[in-house]
Amino acid sequence: MSTGTGRTAPREGAAAPHRSPDVPVVASRRGHFWVPGDTVAVSTGTAQRGPMFVQWEAPEQLRHEVPLVLVHGGGGQGTDWLGALDGGPGWAQQFVAAGFAVYVVDRPGHGRSPYHPEVIGEMGAPFSYEAAVGLFAPPERAGEQSAWAWGREPGDDGLDQLVAAFGPLPADLGWSQELDADRLARLLDRIGPAVLVTHSAGGPVGWLAADRRPELVEAIVAVEPMGPAFVEFPGMGALEWGLTAAPVTYDPPLGSPQAVRAADPADRRIPGLAGTEVLVVTGGSSAFADFADDVVTFLRDAGAPAERLHLPDKGVHGNGHGMLLEAGADRACAPVVRWLAERDGRTI
Repeated sequence: MSTGTGRTAPREGAAAPHRSPDVPVVASRRGHFWVPGDTVAVSTGTAQRGPMFVQWEAPEQLRHEVPLVLVHGGGGQGTDWLGALDGGPGWAQQFVAAGFAVYVVDRPGHGRSPYHPEVIGEMGAPFSYEAAVGLFAPPERAGEQSAWAWGREPGDDGLDQLVAAFGPLPADLGWSQELDADRLARLLDRIGPAVLVTHSAGGPVGWLAADRRPELVEAIVAVEPMGPAFVEFPGMGALEWGLTAAPVTYDPPLGSPQAVRAADPADRRIPGLAGTEVLVVTGGSSAFADFADDVVTFLRDAGAPAERLHLPDKGVHGNGHGMLLEAGADRACAPVVRWLAERDGRTI
């Protein structure tokens, strides 16, 4: 039904999200704080560069000792974890309902973490509808991507909801990842050991945080992480250091992107990932699934006991790159919750 504005009205008979009987009621504690940015001189005086907003929630009865830190993808924001496009609960709520405390971050320059070019650097291009469709709902996969319940043109409510949340990335991908990793490391300094749960372009931040704070990263769940190694993204940058655009520590030392690329895979050991359990999660209808095995192989060469969780292997079908936002986001999350619960040897 048209609203007369070119927008699609909500489906007739659809319940308002707060009236849905399918949304679990969870008693919880919640709050927020900031990881402050650096102080820098600017034209108007002194400013902060790249503060990071952190929203946290913990169930009334914690069932798992180690919290989860949820890191969104490129151009997105922490709200990616807070709700699906249909207004239903997101993965953050699923984790809390399962007994985990969660910390949801807005990476510097994204969402509630302010962006100003004078302190962070030049902005990349605006996030377009065409980019959103190509990444999250490619027409060539429409027949198999059953979890995408919306259209693919501006004016469709679901696609509008998706694009509304996206902003520009910093133009310098490597610098952006450096900034993210520093703030995430300082968050871990404050809250202690945690499991990182990353999505898409948030994936490199997980590898970099483990490089900087290996003793504080218990495990990493990488949902459709950027890859494969050394790939170049037109208009964005390249993963010059393997799975990151920012420098990461190798042993034996590899001091340049060229040295990393030329090295034998057996010499691409990353001490920060040694022994760190990594789960790479992919959807059955996503192009990211096509190179996920290459990412797992790179991580294993780096020293991480990495494994892959492909949702169709768990009976969950039709998911694309935005599985945390699609219809039935709870079904896509359930195998991840099970993996996290099973690996947590310190259940309270």
